Amino acid sequence: MSEKYDLVIIGGGPGGLAAAELAAANKKRVLIIEKDGWGGTCTHRGCIPTKALLTCSKFYADLKKLKRVGVNISAAAVDFSVMKKHQQQIVKVAALGAQKVLTDAKVETKSTMGEIISPKEVRYIDSSGESEIVSAQNIIIAWGSVPQMLPGINTSKNILTSDDILNINTLPESIIIVGGSFIGVEYATLFAELGVKVILVELLERILIYEDEEAAQFLHQELTRLGVAIHTSTKLLSLKDTDNGVVMQAQKNADQLEMRASSALLCTGRKPLLHTEQLDKLGINYAKTGIKVDQNMMTNVPGIYAVGDVTGGMMLAHRAAQQGKVAAGHICGVSDYSYNERFIPSVVYSHPQIARVGITQKAAEAEGLSVEIIKSQYSANIIARTELMSQGFVKAVFHQDKLVGATIVGDHAAELISPLALAVSNELTKKQLRSWVIPHPTLSEIFAPLIG
Repeated sequence: MSEKYDLVIIGGGPGGLAAAELAAANKKRVLIIEKDGWGGTCTHRGCIPTKALLTCSKFYADLKKLKRVGVNISAAAVDFSVMKKHQQQIVKVAALGAQKVLTDAKVETKSTMGEIISPKEVRYIDSSGESEIVSAQNIIIAWGSVPQMLPGINTSKNILTSDDILNINTLPESIIIVGGSFIGVEYATLFAELGVKVILVELLERILIYEDEEAAQFLHQELTRLGVAIHTSTKLLSLKDTDNGVVMQAQKNADQLEMRASSALLCTGRKPLLHTEQLDKLGINYAKTGIKVDQNMMTNVPGIYAVGDVTGGMMLAHRAAQQGKVAAGHICGVSDYSYNERFIPSVVYSHPQIARVGITQKAAEAEGLSVEIIKSQYSANIIARTELMSQGFVKAVFHQDKLVGATIVGDHAAELISPLALAVSNELTKKQLRSWVIPHPTLSEIFAPLIG
């Protein structure tokens, strides 16, 4: 007789973990199955390892500022092998943390491949190699995502995806990065700060096409100052690995370009990991862009939910976690959680960072909204000046006196966006924001001009 569960989750990334923890807290019997490592893409191939390395590169880059405050460092050097150890240690800690959350919540776990064989049954291979089938009142699909590949471009020793690049043990002398989205921009920051010659190639007319245009232009200038050669409106024609490094043929307007480097990094986005044979067998609606879900994250098949990257859209860990809570909340009859894509903050971990929530000025205008734009500059903030932070700004978008969007570009933008995300998600007005008392002196006083 098969084991019976209230909920079986396939995928141990942020979405699956959040769903498991909430369901277990509501006295549900939960099984979560993960084949590649607890914490998913975020922990092993995304958020955590890249931020660990970016921390190292920022420490090194910031050494140049120290002379201004009377600190002289005469023999600074990069030891990439030590940086890699830091990356690996942080990933290990994050993965162990994910496992501890599940253990503390009394969630049952299986480190193997899970397969949905019916709307109420999941099969997996146990530690002895035997196939086991469990019954599930509810199932959550959290399969995650994989790198998006370009037609005709093959990976090799020196042509790498954003997953592959995390396995290198020596810094390349030079690198071509294909794709100016947040992944490409973050890697351009990392390598340029560590002294690698970087060429960044973007098909569209600017980098970070979904972010505020002014913020993207600001970062373009900062990357150029770091030494990154940025080619926008440039189409990749071919990319080959040769005995003398990689060679790219590209086209910009009528001009043919040839670019050479020791390595190339493909940052052309990620796509949902769709096990189509299972979806087709179950009759679950999906497209190339992801599995279709309703406001409760349920698919068209009752009792089967999908969360995280597999649903397409913004592929962010905290988005997946919120979707996981919504799905588990619906299963448990808890209505405390809701999901709105517009209320999900996003961060580009470049140096300086860009953080955004809600809609941008350009998007608001495209929707025909009448907006009021209020900006505040880092240069006017005493803590930003005291701590030698880079230039930057906050831009708030108000519609009918409500805060509907905000962008921050500057140091610590990732931390500063949270109160604005709370304000946007609650549709706070200027009048309500004026009761917000901000301590002095702090960087967060940069918000003061926004609320009057």
